[in-house]
Amino acid sequence: MPGTAKSPEEAISRRLKALYHAVEQEEIPDRFLDLLERLDAAESESTRSAKG
Repeated sequence: MPGTAKSPEEAISRRLKALYHAVEQEEIPDRFLDLLERLDAAESESTRSAKG
């Protein structure tokens, strides 16, 4: 039968890949994007302060 797993490991692997793909397709919430931007800015400021 096509699509039938030959072993339990293969079935788990297929399900994990499908789940990962679904998560990969989700949009990143705006609040996380904002947090990442703030972290990048803080890191840049910290690097500039250390060099100065």
